[in-house]
Amino acid sequence: MTKYVYDFAEGGRDLKDLLGGKGGNLAEMARLGLPVPPGFTITTDACRAFLRTGSAPYGLDDEIELHLERLEDRAGRRFGDPADPLLVSVRSGAKFSMPGMMETILDVGLTDATVAGLAARTGDERFAQDCYRRLIQMYGRTVCGIPGDAFTGDSVERHKAIFREYTGHDFPQDPREQLDTAIRAVFTSWNSERAVLYRRQERIPSNLGTAVNVVAMVFGNLGADSGTGVAFTRDPATGERGVYGDYLANAQGEDVVAGIRNTMPLQDLEQRDKASYDELMSIMATLEEHYKDLCDIEFTIERGKLWMLQTRVGKRTAAAAFVIASQLVDEGLIDLDEALTRVTGTQLAQLMFPTFDFTGGPRRIGTGVAASPGAAVGVAVFDSKRAAEVAADGTPVILVRRETNPDDLPGMIAAQGILTSRGGKTSHAAVVARGMGKTCVCGATLDVELHEGDLVSIDGTAGAVYLGAVPVQPSPVVRYFEGELAPDADPLVRAVDRLLTHADKRRRLSVRANADTAADAARARRFGAQGIGLCRTEHMFLGARRTLVERLILARTAEQREAALAALLPLQRDDFTALFRAMAGLPVTIRLIDPPLHEFLPPLEELAVRVARAEERGEDPGHDRDLLDAVHRLHEDNPMLGLRGVRLGLVIPGLFAMQVRAIAEAAVRVPGSRAEIMVPLVGAVQELETVRAEAQRLLAEIGVAARIGTMIEVPRAALTAGEIARAADFFSFGTNDLTQMGWGFSRDDVEGAFFRQYFELGIFGVSPFESIDRDGVGRLIRIAVAEGRTAHPGLHIGVCGEHGGDPDSVHFFHEVGLDYVSCSPFRVPVARLEAGRAAVEATGSDSR
Repeated sequence: MTKYVYDFAEGGRDLKDLLGGKGGNLAEMARLGLPVPPGFTITTDACRAFLRTGSAPYGLDDEIELHLERLEDRAGRRFGDPADPLLVSVRSGAKFSMPGMMETILDVGLTDATVAGLAARTGDERFAQDCYRRLIQMYGRTVCGIPGDAFTGDSVERHKAIFREYTGHDFPQDPREQLDTAIRAVFTSWNSERAVLYRRQERIPSNLGTAVNVVAMVFGNLGADSGTGVAFTRDPATGERGVYGDYLANAQGEDVVAGIRNTMPLQDLEQRDKASYDELMSIMATLEEHYKDLCDIEFTIERGKLWMLQTRVGKRTAAAAFVIASQLVDEGLIDLDEALTRVTGTQLAQLMFPTFDFTGGPRRIGTGVAASPGAAVGVAVFDSKRAAEVAADGTPVILVRRETNPDDLPGMIAAQGILTSRGGKTSHAAVVARGMGKTCVCGATLDVELHEGDLVSIDGTAGAVYLGAVPVQPSPVVRYFEGELAPDADPLVRAVDRLLTHADKRRRLSVRANADTAADAARARRFGAQGIGLCRTEHMFLGARRTLVERLILARTAEQREAALAALLPLQRDDFTALFRAMAGLPVTIRLIDPPLHEFLPPLEELAVRVARAEERGEDPGHDRDLLDAVHRLHEDNPMLGLRGVRLGLVIPGLFAMQVRAIAEAAVRVPGSRAEIMVPLVGAVQELETVRAEAQRLLAEIGVAARIGTMIEVPRAALTAGEIARAADFFSFGTNDLTQMGWGFSRDDVEGAFFRQYFELGIFGVSPFESIDRDGVGRLIRIAVAEGRTAHPGLHIGVCGEHGGDPDSVHFFHEVGLDYVSCSPFRVPVARLEAGRAAVEATGSDSR
């Protein structure tokens, strides 16, 4: 029979899939001999069974009864005993940390009968009544759905009356009923609106469920010699070593996390209770050595006795993640391979965001706790729902709150940054903001009164607030990539350089850039690109050159068409020459023209108005009339599936030949050039064979060698890759179009049309245009790779859609055996890092 309940002595952190992060780590601390209150964990299996059926799985109630008896024996008290009652907390604990998103209920077991026993045992009637009041409020909100702000007043009788008013019955006086309904409420909270939203934001699978931890209560609100706190073994904002955390005397843990009272620095505990402080420092050192990482710790002191309530690998800012990983290598706790697994491309991307430029002397209006670094500018909005609405209209928002709570999550996600007047580095706002990479300043004191709509800037690195929009400047990490800062400029830059260098050594995937100009190509090289994986030649036809394209479109005779192409040839040749020089012998993949020609003409509506106005004035529309006729002639109901790509090259004589000639002549100008010619939108091998034959003839005529390949972006091309590979030197997956055609929706329209509803319904966890759809589009890629290489064993294969710079997608491309990824220049470092991480995770860490 399935085992649904584990004592702390039976588990460990290796069982976090079953016991959740909190339960696994409580068990781990108990195994280490640390002072953990006795308790037990109800598994995620039980939660999933409950969520499937709406009732507890068979045998769970009996297991809870058995483990509750064992807990009573270890605690030396009985649950429901009027003389000396055992009280417990009921806490959620999923595999992945979801701070504040699910439910916690403290002091379960208090009733009219047992509250007197608690008062007698502690000698503090006020304390006992306060605990009872807290239970009624937490239980009412969590189990019965009573609004938290409905509980007014500070007496038990008042809270009981409010409970009765909302529920129609009295507060339950059976401790076991309290426990069972609390457990079920925690299970149910897995699917609460805020938990679902948080999982979607953090890409946490929805089918994991949460464990439930039932733990003997210890009390930090028993007077001046009691208290509660949160500690970090290193600064979660910067990664610096030291003592970091918050402490509240005479308080329970929820008071610290909620940020409803301003805390004191953890260092002050040394003066208040040196024995507990020294023991805590020793435990923190033990935990960091054991976990080999930054640890986040919750603790309570009950009348001078220290208790550990939780530990976990702590959330940290992107900067802290890199600095800590490098430090741990220096300290011999981990090797460089393991360090790579401790950072992500998403974090590296955050480090490339700009910072404030203070040269203009902005007006500083407040200071607070630097809770999550970054530079954020927006209009002040004081309500979470309102913040989401304002941000949806495209206006940058700073969410301003007294303190945040889990219900504020929609506004926190929508905002550029978060500013609170209460709380510290361990408050809800700080923890959630760090996890999301949002700028946050907590516990701020302002010199002026803010109003909704005021433009403010917040500096999460310094904990400062400014009135108005402060200009931004490139981050130190970007300046390092640009060559403006040395690799050892500061601890962060040093850590980024060290881990990227190791990623480059470990990765199998090459990383190229999507670049259309020499300036883009030069920047891509500075950011570590090993070539150009996509040059979009159509971008070279924009601006002043549109008139030459218009001549080509309006050509009525072969002579007119050849003249237009002849005018374009030297411009294209110069463009390609500049690219080859910028890349200095690295491969340059040039895609022949792809979009429909109508995109190079003015919009239909604009031309129609110009022609109509000219005729109203009695003037000859002339050229505008010719353009309008061309727009009508080229009109397609669905141009993305019409005359574009290889079809243009086959239908318009000389177009592709002009481009191939320009490439070849540019390569002659730049000795050592490595040109790769890519034919877009191929769906049948015959298309590629026709273009290839003409291209090879021109290359031979000019005396240049170049590889000729194709984009795989049409589903049919992926499914017939074995045939197409026989005519190709390389494949490059155009995942933007492959996704659009594979799913049957337009990447230009879906975001506003229905994607929001798909996210809300849970159909999408992440946009398939953002991260590769492994099951559908990914399967097409797997088929094309396998069949392409079977037919052509030396086939070189890459990807040039923007998925090439997405961290999760890079791991997929490593798995399926691609040779390179290509992405925008700013995403090149992200792809380099993730390619190294993918190699480490695939092969395992080398020995130190």
